[in-house]
Amino acid sequence: MRSPLYLLEQGSKLAREGRRLIVTKDGETLARVAVIQISQVIIFGNIQITTPALRLLLDEGVEAVLLSRYGQFYGRLVGAEGGNGALRVGQALCSRDPLFALRTAQQMVLGKIANMKVFLQRYARRSGSQTVEEAAAGVDGLLARVPRTTAINSLMGVEGQATAIYFGVWKDLLKPPWRFSRRLRRPPPDPVNVLLSFGYTLLLQNVLGAVLTAGLDPYVGFLHQLSYNRPSLALDLVEEFRPLIADSVALRCLNNGIITHEHFSEGEDPERPIVLSDEGAKLFIRELETRLEQSFKHPEAGEQVTYRRLFLLQAYRLAATLQLDGAGIRRDGPYYRPFTVR
Repeated sequence: MRSPLYLLEQGSKLAREGRRLIVTKDGETLARVAVIQISQVIIFGNIQITTPALRLLLDEGVEAVLLSRYGQFYGRLVGAEGGNGALRVGQALCSRDPLFALRTAQQMVLGKIANMKVFLQRYARRSGSQTVEEAAAGVDGLLARVPRTTAINSLMGVEGQATAIYFGVWKDLLKPPWRFSRRLRRPPPDPVNVLLSFGYTLLLQNVLGAVLTAGLDPYVGFLHQLSYNRPSLALDLVEEFRPLIADSVALRCLNNGIITHEHFSEGEDPERPIVLSDEGAKLFIRELETRLEQSFKHPEAGEQVTYRRLFLLQAYRLAATLQLDGAGIRRDGPYYRPFTVR
């Protein structure tokens, strides 16, 4: 299974060496990786990439994702898109079907809320916290509202209420000395919010890679409607995985002392008042990759899969709901089903 190549070393260079990519800095080789092992190259900040290396990536269908040093998304370089035009036409037509878009969006919100509920239930059992247990019950109570909510804007409101309850008890999940009052992202004002935003950025890039591999248009979504230059479909599919991966890894890093206050500092940019150090980013990526490569038995497929493989399975599951018949009408079949844990 391929995995991303993360480049964080400022001033380094990515070059080509035959069928391999080589990372160097000041004449020293930092890494040498066969292109066949790479799903994406995620580049943070001031890192050079040579034209031969870029050509190799494009020829092999490996996208290059450009981020700022602190994880702000700049853009991506991809090769020729997949040739499944019928799938993309089906996706566009289905996104314009109000009933289909609503039913699909409902499933995506159900997946996120269900996984947030289980996340809180697990922590409530471990800690015996009545507050966390009540929050899990509150999140659970919102699940019943999702099928009854018939407008996507209102559906986003239900998701927002569940998320507010969920993050409202994070102060009870975190061990001292970490403090957290609420989820804020523009800009993230404290270390916990910084780590969550960083995790969501990396998670989105991984899911986006799966969306492209499945031949879907990442900019045509259902829960997240059309907006210029926003990967709406990838944002749709990432929702169910936020609690399972990004949130789980962030809590593990903070509560287990993998990342400490020494890995954060005050930023000079008012848009980034707190910044995560390069060392902290490397540690978080290490833990995230461990989680993404964690293998478990898929409850429906009955086979061992990793979370990274699961992203692709879910993208294909969505693609299967977008098939059109010869008359350009969606074929009868089930709606998208999110991946949920118990």
